[in-house]
Amino acid sequence: MDKKSKVIVIGSGFAGLTSAAVLAKQGFDVTVIEKNEMAGGRARTWEKDGFTFDMGPSWYWMPDVFENFYKLFNKTTSDFYDLKRLSPSYRIFFGKDEVTDIPESLPKLYALFESLEPESSGNLTLFLKQAKYKYDVGMNEYVFKPSHSVMEYFDPRLLVSGIKLQLLGNMRKHVHELFTNDKLRKILEFPVLFLGATPQNTPALYSLMNYADLAMGTWYPIGGMHKIVNAMQEIAESVGVKFIFNTEVTKVEIEDKVATGVLTNKGAFKADYFIGNADYHHIEQKLLDKEYRRYSEAYWDKRTMAPSSLLFYIGLNKKLHNILHHNLFFDENFDQHAEEIYAQPQWPSKPLFYACCPSITDASVAPEGCENLFFLIPLAPGLEDSEAEREKYFDLMIKRFHIITGNDISKNILFKRSYAMNDFVQDYYAFKGNAYGLANTLMQTAFLKPKMKSKIKNFLYAGQLTVPGPGVPPAIVSGQVAAKEIIKMHKST
Repeated sequence: MDKKSKVIVIGSGFAGLTSAAVLAKQGFDVTVIEKNEMAGGRARTWEKDGFTFDMGPSWYWMPDVFENFYKLFNKTTSDFYDLKRLSPSYRIFFGKDEVTDIPESLPKLYALFESLEPESSGNLTLFLKQAKYKYDVGMNEYVFKPSHSVMEYFDPRLLVSGIKLQLLGNMRKHVHELFTNDKLRKILEFPVLFLGATPQNTPALYSLMNYADLAMGTWYPIGGMHKIVNAMQEIAESVGVKFIFNTEVTKVEIEDKVATGVLTNKGAFKADYFIGNADYHHIEQKLLDKEYRRYSEAYWDKRTMAPSSLLFYIGLNKKLHNILHHNLFFDENFDQHAEEIYAQPQWPSKPLFYACCPSITDASVAPEGCENLFFLIPLAPGLEDSEAEREKYFDLMIKRFHIITGNDISKNILFKRSYAMNDFVQDYYAFKGNAYGLANTLMQTAFLKPKMKSKIKNFLYAGQLTVPGPGVPPAIVSGQVAAKEIIKMHKST
């Protein structure tokens, strides 16, 4: 192909890294322009006093998606990092003396379900069988569609699959029809808390996440989640991708509905094709003239966003006990917290929270005798953010952490850094300070999401605000789909 066909990718999140590498492998001259100091988007790292923190994603699910990407370049996961399956996968605290570990093997999982709800193993078999079908069909037939039009789904095979995928049912009904034990219901509903809707408003299709969780396992790349970013950047650079960091795109230049270049704080860059992996809303509403925007500000205001988050990165000068790498604190009312995120947005009255301590698995992320700990509370996007509010919730969390786990960390904190809505906006121009993108409601699934194709002939979007949706594996898929669309576009010219 013509080596002079240039592509600019705005943003180096997982979708941007993926699209850049795939296009460069096909002979395009690709440049990635990144606002921040390193690649990865939300998956940046922060280092302080011998501690290394993953600032964004911390769960490694769907290892097949990563492996399949590496295979495109004749590589495998082990070429880049040691991937460890966590055992147990994670721990759930339902109260001070109510602890449930989610096992890494299916036999142990069946035993757990039987211990909490006798004779539930038959329904678990049915649930996982359905979830596996959704995962296999969803990951092979649905997610790689660009979803430009509903017509892409008018295929007899997909119509049959669509019925089996339970697109019109919801997770709450699906789970409650099969299980009566409250703890089991919470275990199965927990992944949707991060998909951006209450279980009642999340299609039962997304039980595929339970298959990814319970059957495929929870993994960790030794060295931290940024090892994935390093691997993808290494691959991209090996096929010729150029990266320009600390450079902010301020405008997309357009002539006759064709993008010709971008203006940045460091000058102008020209190209033949463009992929927007930065925040979709920001690109549309801030970088494009109004006539080239597919959506209005009113449209965006009506979108249901996935949660934002309040995070704390904490360096401790002691070791912890009674916790695992991943810990979920479900000692308060699940539905009330979900309601305060999605239905009546407000700072939560009694939040559920998550604590991650990767130094339990990986000694490299903290000095000897210390622990690397971070807390996360899912929040409604768009709330008023203040230091006072952050401190209030930090005090709440460490007190509950102490009561429930027996770990008093109040006098062992070497440092802490908070991160919330204002930071998501400042660092990523995240719409309403969201952390996870667009909610996966029925009316925001597949072709009902913001379109990958823009009104500009040679400009596409990729990432968590378009298809297939939020999360690291979907972002990797999104980048592959966007790259294929650019290739098709180029071949047609």
